[in-house]
Amino acid sequence: MTVDRRTVLRSTARLAALTAATGVTAACGDGGDPAARAEPSVKPSPAASTAPAAPASSPSLPAATSPSPPQLPPLAPNTPLEVVNGPRDRRQVALTFHGQGDPALALALLTAAEQHGARLTVLVVGSWLDQQPQMARRILDGGHELGNHTQNHRDISRMPVAQALAEVQECADRLLRLTGSIGRWFRPSAAQYATPMVREQARLVGYEHCLSFDVDPRDYTDPGAEVVRRRVLKAAIGGSVIALHMGHRGTVEAMPGILDGLAEAGLTAVTASQLCA
Repeated sequence: MTVDRRTVLRSTARLAALTAATGVTAACGDGGDPAARAEPSVKPSPAASTAPAAPASSPSLPAATSPSPPQLPPLAPNTPLEVVNGPRDRRQVALTFHGQGDPALALALLTAAEQHGARLTVLVVGSWLDQQPQMARRILDGGHELGNHTQNHRDISRMPVAQALAEVQECADRLLRLTGSIGRWFRPSAAQYATPMVREQARLVGYEHCLSFDVDPRDYTDPGAEVVRRRVLKAAIGGSVIALHMGHRGTVEAMPGILDGLAEAGLTAVTASQLCA
């Protein structure tokens, strides 16, 4: 789903004066009231510029190679606005990845997942796609899922409304051009949970659901493959959404052990959409 750009631009000025509405943070399949959660600290991002991000158009990006967008399973009707975990009675987990970094490491990670029959959800940074546009189709062609992790991976929660909207829109534009779809999921940058303001900007661009997580092995601190593997397997249970990062060698090296350990626990790695279908 895309949003007419003129509608977005008109909405931006109006939204700047409004107080953002409260959203829902819960597990998919859970219709209960949202729990109040503090936003934990995450890996620091490059210093944010006060200037707006680069224009959405990029002559270096090729046109979409497929006229049809990827087919996604329909979500459960009561999927919340922000998904933290899937149904706990399922023997499935979602391995979700921050899509950025050395493409050779990304390819090695995708190959390891595919050799184990696992399917991943990759939340890509738009500026990475500017540099590595071929990765969008490679991820989808491996049976994985793509989502939006903003254009420049800056602290979106602290941005003015117009700049936050641009961060979501510009990454969506790249996904649409490269794959025929903006993807289903949006994950905020430099935050685990989306603020009401950020959720509203994502909704305007076409993202009905934000994707959070309940397992964070902090692989971005490069603690080593064994530590990453142990942290994931200690915390993962049915329905877990696990946050990991491409571009870190320790994460790539941990993948076979993570996938073997999940299998021994009777858990299967599926996409976030499959987990919440």
